[in-house]
Amino acid sequence: MAQEKDCRIVFMGTPDFAAASLRKLAAWPRAHIAGVYTQPDRPAGRGHKLAMSAVKKLAQELGIPVYQPASLKNAEAQAELAALKPDVLAVAAYGLILPDAVLAMPRLAPVNVHASVLPVLRGAAPIQRAVMEGWQPESRAGISIMRIGSKLDAGPVYAMRDTLIGEHTSGTLHDALAEMGADLLLEVLDDMLEGRAVAVEQNEALSTHAAKIGKQDGFVDWALSAAQVHAQIRGVTPKPGARTVLHLDAADGFAVQVMPLIVSPGTVGEPTKGEKPGTVRHVNQGLGVACADRWYGFGIVRPEGRKDMPVRDLLNGGLKNLPEGFCGFARQPETTA
Repeated sequence: MAQEKDCRIVFMGTPDFAAASLRKLAAWPRAHIAGVYTQPDRPAGRGHKLAMSAVKKLAQELGIPVYQPASLKNAEAQAELAALKPDVLAVAAYGLILPDAVLAMPRLAPVNVHASVLPVLRGAAPIQRAVMEGWQPESRAGISIMRIGSKLDAGPVYAMRDTLIGEHTSGTLHDALAEMGADLLLEVLDDMLEGRAVAVEQNEALSTHAAKIGKQDGFVDWALSAAQVHAQIRGVTPKPGARTVLHLDAADGFAVQVMPLIVSPGTVGEPTKGEKPGTVRHVNQGLGVACADRWYGFGIVRPEGRKDMPVRDLLNGGLKNLPEGFCGFARQPETTA
């Protein structure tokens, strides 16, 4: 029977997603974490002060040595890593390229926790893209534990697990998959130590790409079906946020308003009756926009420069005299930055 602390691990990761795996590894009786690699501290917030990654903060709490090279391509950084004599490199959202010389260092394998069911959604933003593209009721997202190779996210897969996307936002799905990935990583490492682990090559013909998410991905496209709009909004919540601009018509007691909004996930409503996508309607203290097939009702909104609020508070405040019925049009912001 294997003894405690029989797996010498170097962990590599940076954001909260990776911290979930580090936390589980640190509590695993078989693990000796020789060191943690994370990206260098970066300026953050309005003051642009240097901020530690979530993984660095956790490693310091756990008393694990932290290494923060800007690159692993130079001989000095590689020698420092080799001196730790890892059995396994356990990687989750590290954000730096691992050269072949680094991948050859561990006695057992370099393994990665990837937030998709590979080969689907390789790349930078698998969780957000899974939600945005997964608008059908049966759509699923998941985790793969793979052996790292030279080609990004293309290595053979040891294990996969999936879950329904349902009403998840990218934020809530991120948290669920982070925990799922941490649990599955331990299962795979245990199989490695016992000689049971088998990695299966990916089917390249089925591969898709999860491109990095930018601000423009949050500009709501009201010409889509309401289900697709709902998926888009959930996929960019909380970051970068779903954006639209209301152009509200003048009426008795109400002046023309142009109102940029960040909108949280709302509700898919009744079918439209030929209204042009983007048409805004105010009915019964609610505010909705026509999609290609159905109305989409706002729930929580954030006017530019203000805090989140229920849409009824917006209607009772800044839009107090907005008339009932059709009252304007929703458009994408002009900027594409």
